Amino acid sequence: MIYRAESRNTPDRMDLPFVGLVTFARQPACPDWNLVDGADVAILGVPIDTASSYRVGTRFGPRAIREASMFHGFGPEGVFDFEDEVTYLTRDEVQIVDVGDADVIYADTRRSLATAEQAVRALLDAGTLPYILGGDHSITMATMSAYSEQPPMHIVHLDAHFDFIDERNGIRWGHGSPMRRSSEMSHVKGITTLGPRNMAAVSRKDWEAAQAYGSHVASLRKVRMQGAEASLRHIPAGERVYVSIDVDAFDPSIAPGTATISHGGFSYYEVKDILRAVAQRFEVVGVDFVEVSPPYDPSGITALLAARTSLDFIGSIFHERAQRRKA
Repeated sequence: MIYRAESRNTPDRMDLPFVGLVTFARQPACPDWNLVDGADVAILGVPIDTASSYRVGTRFGPRAIREASMFHGFGPEGVFDFEDEVTYLTRDEVQIVDVGDADVIYADTRRSLATAEQAVRALLDAGTLPYILGGDHSITMATMSAYSEQPPMHIVHLDAHFDFIDERNGIRWGHGSPMRRSSEMSHVKGITTLGPRNMAAVSRKDWEAAQAYGSHVASLRKVRMQGAEASLRHIPAGERVYVSIDVDAFDPSIAPGTATISHGGFSYYEVKDILRAVAQRFEVVGVDFVEVSPPYDPSGITALLAARTSLDFIGSIFHERAQRRKA
């Protein structure tokens, strides 16, 4: 049984975005993870930035995304998209709960990542899809470790960088290493990175290691030239896929609040099209959205973009699942 905040649907309440307790898109809070059974999606925050190699502040990312998502709160009737002529996120298609945050141990990255792994394992044991809000990108090493008892999967990785660094100054679990560490896990079948550009923080040695592993890399220019579907065509249809979205994949003109700015990034609609193609072609088994750093964006547009993109993606995942069941 899922805990529900039934009062938010009381007819005489307006439920304005600035009123009430903050949860992701005003969906029910479920602080007791033993009650998650029955939910389709569990929103989990991992507020850590101790693995960031440059600017910090992503520890405030999950809270900022939740706050921004209140603007997009919705009820059981879902949200109508007039461009698609589809109503997404209806209670019949998807039930979302916000399970709060994994515990973070001050100044101890490894223990914090271990608690994040435990949290994701608990959600997987409950049969729900984990949607994780970061936090810096090191959390993907923990979330992917949590899938070790699950069937193999492919990672689709949207990022301005390759994140295939083996070690830097003796550190092997920084936010530039999640794809390298994931490539060492037996349940990861492959990695596709979309959107890297410029001098993407990778040495020739690490680039050659990514090529030797078999990583499929499509630069932003290449994705823009060939389109979303062609960029994913090498992955077999129906594949189990975990999606890792770094907000720096977007252009900083719309996502300035992040640790490692890289100009020339994706637009909102380009990422929306990529994620819709992922939802249409594959079985999405988990998602993380990382590197939102509110201190570098007083306007709050980065967190709002993360919230909007997340709701779009969740809507697409479960709408496509419903369509497949009808087929």
